[in-house]
Amino acid sequence: MQPNSPADTIINDNKIANGTPVLISDKFSFTEGPAVDKQGNVFFTDQPNNQIWKYSIDGKLSLFMDNTGRSNGMYFDKKGNLISCADEHNKLVAISPSKAITVLADNFNGEIFNGPNDVWINPVNDDIYFTDPYYKRDYWEKDHPHIAEQNVYYLQKNKKKAVLAAAEMTKPNGIIGTPDGKFLYVADIGANKTYKFTIDKNGSLINKQLFASQGSDGMTIDNKGNIYLTGKGITVYNKEGEIVQQIPIREDWTANVCFGGKNHDELFITASKSVYILHTNVKGVQ
Repeated sequence: MQPNSPADTIINDNKIANGTPVLISDKFSFTEGPAVDKQGNVFFTDQPNNQIWKYSIDGKLSLFMDNTGRSNGMYFDKKGNLISCADEHNKLVAISPSKAITVLADNFNGEIFNGPNDVWINPVNDDIYFTDPYYKRDYWEKDHPHIAEQNVYYLQKNKKKAVLAAAEMTKPNGIIGTPDGKFLYVADIGANKTYKFTIDKNGSLINKQLFASQGSDGMTIDNKGNIYLTGKGITVYNKEGEIVQQIPIREDWTANVCFGGKNHDELFITASKSVYILHTNVKGVQ
């Protein structure tokens, strides 16, 4: 499901980037889940082919891993593990630098997840937040969701039990938080809305507020607090929820984004069968 186009009134004043996205490769089936490591290397998935690829800071593209559990959204933890929404068997897993896979969570109250989709780690306390929408996959054995609601969950550090973070959503998808660990943005792509939550001290989400009347597949944030939503290209919103720039991408669908590169100022874009980079005037945060 795709969100509608954002509002027609767009301030395209090049505050974020002055150039245009540069194609890195178009040899994939469907790219998703970009995540950046401490050095600035970006890892992303070719989801239909069950692979994770690496785009290094020296501009080289290489296969990192096969048989990833159908990894979708990903995020690096502080130990260098790649936390992955592996929806082949509806699990949240950790992939070590040596490619060992550890299951972090696979159920809520005994019922298997719908299909973990996107993930963010709070840098303050290492709590993991992830969305769990239901997208029927042809490689699943199950033919219906085991959890009727499509929710957002969180997993506290060193805990194995997922906790409900946000309910009453149609189809939560993209997710990103602020580097101070105070706020979390969640895109309800099914309702074509993006919400901003306050993260309470116990990790729960409170003070739900409408941030933008646009859904999103993926999401990222920069050091100015701008929020990047994806779908039909990339739409950049400032902290106040105002559109500051629309970045067109020459693909049918733009799935996800993150910042990478040596200086963390390259916007890495996964879009349909392709990946792009865009040099920006801002930097990513973790």
